[in-house]
Amino acid sequence: MSRRLLVLGYHNIEPTCGFPGSTPERARRNFARQARFLRRWTNVVPLRAALADLAEGRPLPPRAVALTFDDGYLDNVTVAAPVLHAAGLPASFFLVPGFLSGSAPVWWEQLGWAFTHATTTEIRWNGDRHDTSSPPARRHSAWAVGDTLKLLDSGDRLAAVAELRQRLAPEGPPPGRQFMDWDEAGELLRLGHEIESHTCAHPILSREGREGQAHELAGSRRELADHFRRPVDVLAYPNGRAQDYSDETVRLAREAGYAFALTTHGWLAGRRSAPLEIPRVLVDAETDLRQLLQRAAHVAGRAVTKVARR
Repeated sequence: MSRRLLVLGYHNIEPTCGFPGSTPERARRNFARQARFLRRWTNVVPLRAALADLAEGRPLPPRAVALTFDDGYLDNVTVAAPVLHAAGLPASFFLVPGFLSGSAPVWWEQLGWAFTHATTTEIRWNGDRHDTSSPPARRHSAWAVGDTLKLLDSGDRLAAVAELRQRLAPEGPPPGRQFMDWDEAGELLRLGHEIESHTCAHPILSREGREGQAHELAGSRRELADHFRRPVDVLAYPNGRAQDYSDETVRLAREAGYAFALTTHGWLAGRRSAPLEIPRVLVDAETDLRQLLQRAAHVAGRAVTKVARR
């Protein structure tokens, strides 16, 4: 038995302008291969129950892994969920009501599309020069500029994306629908998966004021619970790095009624993990899960050794 949990965090499966990769076909094959690997070599457990077991000191199965997906990309329900269901692997999907309804802009996809289809050969932003003369350069520049935009509040970020689109003068076909709607999200439940909260419109919470954060946290929990008629008490902080949420965010998440919240920093979760700062490892369809599990086993072994020496 184990007292450690590896929480894996996916976004999309097929590549997008915001999360570029190889090809859709290769991504689907790789994800199906990952599912087979997880089924054979790990024990994939439902996230909410596993976190409760850890908090209460109950042991988990050996090589316990929980699967999570953020944002509600359409391929989560058309590709990932059916593959996982066929393999008997549960997952938790952290959804954004504003994306489900189409009312909230997805700024990183807008930015990625503008860079991918830029007709300029360079731009200057915040005093820095960014090369846009080739596909690899555009991908690198999109990542670098996007990282600076995460330092802004949501209003300034959207204004910056609009200005960048003007400067990049993109020309290309629109990406098409990338996110599931409310009805499609319901299919996740029918396949036996869990739905949890990822805020109302995916702001970087630490960049927002107290009232804005409180609305994002409480509003998304209430809207998802009311629509799907089931409890929602696990949160994934948007972006999830240490600088993307604050002590005030954690307090507001507790006040909003969340039992657990996931970050994107750290490594393995254990009994001593703060319930509202659960560590998680980001992966995608290209990740070598075998190597990742070997590293996790090494870390878990070191943790056991440290406890034994006390």
